[in-house]
Amino acid sequence: MRNICLSILLTLAFMVNAENPFFKPFDNERQTPPFAEIKTEHFEPAILRGVELANKDIESIVTNPDAPTFENTIVALDNAGEDLNRVLNVFYPLTSALCDDEMMEVINRVQPVLSNYSTSVILNEGLWNRVKTVYENRASLKLTPEQQTLLENTYNDFALSGATLTGDDRDTFRQLNDSIGKLTNRFGQNVLKELKTYEIWLTADDLDGLPKSAVEAASLAASQKGREGEYLFTLDQPVYTQFMKYSTRRDLREKMYRLYMGRNREGEYNNKEIIKQIADLRRQRANLLGSQTYAQQSLKRTMAQTPENVMGLLNQLAEAYRPAADAELTELNKFATEIEGTEFQVAPWDYSFYSTKLKNAKYSYDEEEMRPYFQLDNVIDGVFGLATRLYGLQFTENKNIPVYHPDVKAFDVNDADGSYIGVIFTDFFPRDTKRAGAWMTEFRGQHVKDGEDVRPHVTIVMNFTKPTADEPSLLTPYEVETFLHEFGHALHGLLSQCNYQSLAGTNVYRDFVELPSQFNENYLTEKEFLDGFARHYKTGEPIPQELIDKLVASSQYGAAYACLRQLMFGLIDMKWHSITEPVEGDSEQFENEAYASVALFTPIPGTMTSTTFSHIFSGGYAAGYYSYKWAEVLDADAFAKFKEDGIFNQETAKSFRQNILERGGTENPALLYRRFRGADPSINALLKRDGINPINAKQINKDM
Repeated sequence: MRNICLSILLTLAFMVNAENPFFKPFDNERQTPPFAEIKTEHFEPAILRGVELANKDIESIVTNPDAPTFENTIVALDNAGEDLNRVLNVFYPLTSALCDDEMMEVINRVQPVLSNYSTSVILNEGLWNRVKTVYENRASLKLTPEQQTLLENTYNDFALSGATLTGDDRDTFRQLNDSIGKLTNRFGQNVLKELKTYEIWLTADDLDGLPKSAVEAASLAASQKGREGEYLFTLDQPVYTQFMKYSTRRDLREKMYRLYMGRNREGEYNNKEIIKQIADLRRQRANLLGSQTYAQQSLKRTMAQTPENVMGLLNQLAEAYRPAADAELTELNKFATEIEGTEFQVAPWDYSFYSTKLKNAKYSYDEEEMRPYFQLDNVIDGVFGLATRLYGLQFTENKNIPVYHPDVKAFDVNDADGSYIGVIFTDFFPRDTKRAGAWMTEFRGQHVKDGEDVRPHVTIVMNFTKPTADEPSLLTPYEVETFLHEFGHALHGLLSQCNYQSLAGTNVYRDFVELPSQFNENYLTEKEFLDGFARHYKTGEPIPQELIDKLVASSQYGAAYACLRQLMFGLIDMKWHSITEPVEGDSEQFENEAYASVALFTPIPGTMTSTTFSHIFSGGYAAGYYSYKWAEVLDADAFAKFKEDGIFNQETAKSFRQNILERGGTENPALLYRRFRGADPSINALLKRDGINPINAKQINKDM
């Protein structure tokens, strides 16, 4: 009956949406999504149709009368659901970059359908039996390393996702997946919806210390609301960050901090109970699959392998960085006392303010002083130019490619020999329908189909300060670093040279995926890189050597504090996903206990991280946030090789491209890294880069 109803619904949807752009090939110049034709109403019927066609693909594999082989089972499964993937590859990116209330309603309706489809594939006994047969005969198949990886991944996807379950356990698994999907979606929507509700209205008397760019942006935001002469501040990340760094009004900094860190704790968009439910449902699912905790289950498909290895790294880093972080805070308290003329203890809402002042005092460094040299257009040239110098890539804006918003631009990417690499979309500015933060995703991943190399369409999304009537978009060094980071992910997707889409580009272990992005960040403090594009937006003068020296000298400032902050996130994540029974107490207290070993401030009642921790409660980083630090060990070690050989050394860059960027997840990342570096990674390079006492290096050096 259910299938009959679905078929009727699909028929009606097709009749109503005869012009649905997802029901025909994308026939523009680069086969990119025809955004001008796509409407929100098109997604749901296209997804339903895609699910029906994907189910037919699965059925054809299961009912194939031929004996299971690598091609007719494993490869066929990797290619299944092409129509569904095509619409989801547009749908999911837009749910983060262009999501209004109508889009959220579509998400709510299709999420159960998609969750049920995914679960039905994993729990399809006929499909599992064919996969298992191929896997058990793998020794006789003479597969390439990439084919072996695809087979192993496919087998493990089933084995670790409930394929071995029988009877009532299968029904329970379906129910758990469905509940987790609904709650993670609700969590993410709550974060986005509540963020939109915050409007902090100030007058001219409240603006002391704020940079001109922040004041102008707030004035413009207020005028757009019809309130001339006032200033509107929100909790969007660029706005909040600037305010906390530069506002001299401690009372307003505290207000902003408590609002920002108190989000989604109560009211209509409360996530406090949702996070406990998500964590426990994940625990139950892990138990069903034979693991004591979700972390144990999840880490089986990572470089780290076990929670013990993760906690080992986090604790070793905490031991190495804690003394330096304590010293940093002691120095900051002393500095603040000198400024205030009385004994002063820095609170969480004071840290950015006094830290910025101390950094400027020590190094005469103020990142606002550097904004004029980082005009966005020039930074685009510089960041794209990094890929030109390292890998020979060329970027040309293509205005014939449709975009999903007027702020978005599309660029053709070609190799040094002129051959086509792919398309990159850039989306730089905040808007009401866009979530905070920065990310990279794909509208189409690279793979080989019928002997043809299908090239990727990637996008990088950020939230930089928009241009005003008087000034273009001017970036801070941190924002340039963010750009470099996301562009590293984009290169991982663009340069992919793989056969199977599930192994291509950024489809790698999550504690390896940040290597290309974090590797790129190293160039921010390299004079040879900055000299190529950092010019004053008014005079055209190159960035003075003095400012570059200040940037380089200050790059280690606060490194220990920053490390402990990242460790805090990792420890919170691991505690939520290491529970062996439901969390009965207050989630705020649970969180405070998780990061007590790295806390530099006494927790502020009414504030917490977990209720807005989208990475782990609505993203893909559950029991995986540690991977940023894990990858940081890799990126520091990798860049040390470039420092040894020359930061633009062509042979070193070629090796990094061929062994890391092009290979995706085709082999174990430890092997790929070893081919590039010639050795296993060492934590020593990270300690050296951060200026941590080298005596500690021997204590925490770890064979990864």
